[in-house]
Amino acid sequence: MHRHRYLRRILVLFPAFLTLSCSSTVFKDVYPTLLDGQYDSEFPYRSSSKQLEQIAETVKMLTTIAYYKTFSFAEEERVRATDITPEFIKKHDGSAVYVNKSLSGTATIIWAGGRRVALLTCAHIVAFPDTALSYHIGPDRHPTPFIKTLSVKERQMNFVGILPEGGELEILAMDPGIDVAVLGKQFESVPAVPLPVFSYPVGRASELEWGSFVYLFGYPSGYRIVTKGIVSNPNRDKRGSFLVDAVFGGGFSGGIAIAIRDGVPNFELVGIVKMVSARSSYILTPRRDDGAVEFDPTVPYSGEIFVERHTDIEYGVTQAVPVEAILDFLSANSAAFEARGYHISLKGTQAK
Repeated sequence: MHRHRYLRRILVLFPAFLTLSCSSTVFKDVYPTLLDGQYDSEFPYRSSSKQLEQIAETVKMLTTIAYYKTFSFAEEERVRATDITPEFIKKHDGSAVYVNKSLSGTATIIWAGGRRVALLTCAHIVAFPDTALSYHIGPDRHPTPFIKTLSVKERQMNFVGILPEGGELEILAMDPGIDVAVLGKQFESVPAVPLPVFSYPVGRASELEWGSFVYLFGYPSGYRIVTKGIVSNPNRDKRGSFLVDAVFGGGFSGGIAIAIRDGVPNFELVGIVKMVSARSSYILTPRRDDGAVEFDPTVPYSGEIFVERHTDIEYGVTQAVPVEAILDFLSANSAAFEARGYHISLKGTQAK
C-alpha cells in the first residue's frame, strides 16, 4: 500500500517538473538575443506603445482639393488642342461649369524650425494637372482629334487641419517619378506649442530582408492607424524598393514605414508606402440617376446600359518608396528648400 502511494506521488510530481523544464526552454526561444545589427523579423518581444504613440503624433491626414473650370464641346464644333487660347477660353466662359476633385492621404512632419514646417508625402496625392482634356470617340472606337471636355485648374488646396493658423500647405517640391513630395507652411508667428517632428534615425531600405518586420502609419478612410507588415521582395531596384503585405486602404498613401533594428524601440525610417496593386476591368451597368436606386436581380432589366470601370484592389500587396530615394530627392532640392527658409534634413533631430 505504501509503495503504491509513493509511486502516485512520483507520477504527480513528474508532470510538474516537466512543465517547469519546458517553460524555461520556451522562455529562451521567445526572447532571443537581437544584437545582430540587422533588421528584426520577429514580432516585438515587449511593449513599445509609448514610442509608437509619439511617432503617430507626427503623422497627419492630408486632403487635397483641386477646383476646375470645365468646358464641353460638341463633336460638330471640331475643337482641337491648337484652338485653346486665353481668348478662346474667355469667349466660352459663360458655358463653363465648376467641378472639384479631391484625394486624401497621409503626410508626416519631418522638419520644423521657427515659423516654418515641412511634411513628407506621396506626389500623386497633390499632383493634380493644370489642364485636362478628353476627346470624342470615333466610329472605330478610337479617340478623334476633337476635344470633348477641357478642364482648367483654378485653384488647389492642400490641407492638414490640425496645424496652427489653418492647415493649408504649399508644394515645395515633388517628383512624380518616384512619387515623393514635400509640403510646407509658413506661419504668421512661431507656434506656441512645438510641433511634433519625426525624430527617429533614418535607416537603409537596401538592408531589409525577406520577412523583416515593419510598422506602418497612415490614415485609411480618415482614421489614424498603426499596423504591421512583413517585407517581401526586398531590393526590387537599385535604390532598395520593397513590398509589404499589410492591408492598404484609401488614404494610407504617404504613410511612413518603420523597421526595427536589434529590438524595440530601435526604430528606423525605411520608406513611405505609395500604392496598392489593383486590377481594372469594364462592366456593364444600368443607369443610376439616383444613388439610392435598387434593382431586383430577379426582374430582367430593360433600360439603358452603360460601361463602368471597376477596380479590384489586391489587398496585401503594398508598394513602398525606399528611404534612399527620399534622401536623394531631399538632397536634389536642398538648395531650393534653403532659399525659401526650409532647412530640411532627415537626421533624427528637430531643426532649431
